[in-house]
Amino acid sequence: MDKWAELRTAYQVAKLGTVSAAAELLGIHRATVNRHIDVLEAELGARIFLRHARGYALTELGEDVLRVAQKTDELIGDLAGRIRGGRTEIEGEIKLTILAPFAGLLMQAIAEFRTRNPLCVVTIDASEDLARLEYGEAHIALRAGQKPEHPDYVVSSFGRVGFNLYAHESYIQRNGLPKDSSELSRHKFVVPPPQDSRLPFRPWIDEHVTPDMVALTSRDIWVGAEAVSAGIGIGFIGDHEAQRRGGLTAMLPPDEDWSVPGWLVTHVDLHRTEKVQAMLNCIKSTRQSQAAG
Repeated sequence: MDKWAELRTAYQVAKLGTVSAAAELLGIHRATVNRHIDVLEAELGARIFLRHARGYALTELGEDVLRVAQKTDELIGDLAGRIRGGRTEIEGEIKLTILAPFAGLLMQAIAEFRTRNPLCVVTIDASEDLARLEYGEAHIALRAGQKPEHPDYVVSSFGRVGFNLYAHESYIQRNGLPKDSSELSRHKFVVPPPQDSRLPFRPWIDEHVTPDMVALTSRDIWVGAEAVSAGIGIGFIGDHEAQRRGGLTAMLPPDEDWSVPGWLVTHVDLHRTEKVQAMLNCIKSTRQSQAAG
């Protein structure tokens, strides 16, 4: 297939939603945009767009074409920047997918990245769904648990992320500080629902926290952290998040079973692009500072 111009045009239509917007961005006539789409669909032998009153919607094939076009556009843009040389700022969008409990570990790195590259927008998807990097759903993924084994992924260690049971000083003032785990039975807890079985501290909760000990439950990690910080009960929070919030005291000694290994994951096709390398460098340098601190 040698329809690179047509592919680029279709990508802009998909991204912007209308022929007019794509034509203006590309500096070509609307008729040329329509012709490029017709040529590309003829080449593929199927529709990539569904036309409607408000613009263009992608078909299932169009979604696949968009992912290929997006990756191609980024690689060509990165190559053009390297050829020009001397470019001091990175432009466009960089997408990260992370687990919500890890978000606080990346904000300093993202702030540093944005300071160096103010024209680049950072998009974060905080979800348990695993983004398919091979389809361009994210540039960088921060994953936890077993090391990803996909043959096209470049994987580096982020280090272990620890959790512990924390209580806010307002809760401790009202209910006292337990001396050890044997005294926890008279306390109230903030816990995720039983469905969240992948959490490293879930076995401890199942063993030690009975239904009558639960003050609040939520699947949202931020809701849980806010509840603990408000003194509603004792709950598991990432050590990094507890330190950031302040006013929280760990209830038990650190436990290796409550920590998980983290992994920075990129796709081999985009790993060496300037944008991805710049963000990875910021993440790794700030992570080293966090570990040293």
